[in-house]
Amino acid sequence: MADKMLVTQALDERDLLVKKIKDKISKASFVDTIKPNEEKVLDSRVTRDEFAKDAESAYQQIVDLIDRFQKIDAAIVASNAATKINTSYGEFTVAGAISLRSRLRGAGSYDGDADFESALQNKMEKELAKRLEVIETKNRQLQSTAEGMRLSILGKDTKVKDERPLEVVEAYVRENTTELVDPLDVQKKIATLQEKRDTLLTELDTQIKVSNATTFIEI
Repeated sequence: MADKMLVTQALDERDLLVKKIKDKISKASFVDTIKPNEEKVLDSRVTRDEFAKDAESAYQQIVDLIDRFQKIDAAIVASNAATKINTSYGEFTVAGAISLRSRLRGAGSYDGDADFESALQNKMEKELAKRLEVIETKNRQLQSTAEGMRLSILGKDTKVKDERPLEVVEAYVRENTTELVDPLDVQKKIATLQEKRDTLLTELDTQIKVSNATTFIEI
C-alpha cells in the first residue's frame, strides 16, 4: 500500500535519508580477511558466517534506503512539476518557482551568472553614477571657465553701443553644459527591477511553503 504524506514531510524524510544512507555506508563492512587456522575475520572479529550475514544485511538496508529516497525524490519532483502557485507576476509551477527563486538568489547550476536582473540593475546603477560624476566634473570646469570669461569682460572699459558681451558667456555655458542622456529613465527601471525582485522572492518563499504544507504525494 502506498504511503501518503505532505510534501513537507517528504522533504524532511528525504533529508533524513541522505544522512542515514551516508552513515550506513560509512559504518558497513563488506569485505574482510581471514586465515585458514582462524575462526574470526581480522577486523570485524566475527565468524565468516556472521560476517557474511552482516554484510548482506547492511547491503540490503542501504539498497532499500536508496530505493526509498529515489521514490520520495521522484514523487516530490512530479508534484512540483504539476502543482501551481500564483504571484503578482504570474502563475508558476512549484518546480518553476523553485528554479526562479534559486536563480534570483545567485544559486543553482550557473551560480550568480544567471541572475540577469541583478546584473542589469548593477550595470545601470554603475553607469548612471559614472555619467553623473562626469557631468558634475565637466560642468564644474565649465563654470570655472565662464567665471574667468565674465571677469575678463567686466574688467574691460568698453562703451560700444549694442554690444552685450555677457550674453556671449551665457550662450557659451548653454552650448557647452554636459547633460545626461537617459532615454529609459534608468532610475525608474532600477527601482522597478528591485521591487519586482523583492516581491517575487517574498511571494515565492511564501507560496512554496504553503504548497508544500498542503499538497499530498504518494510514495
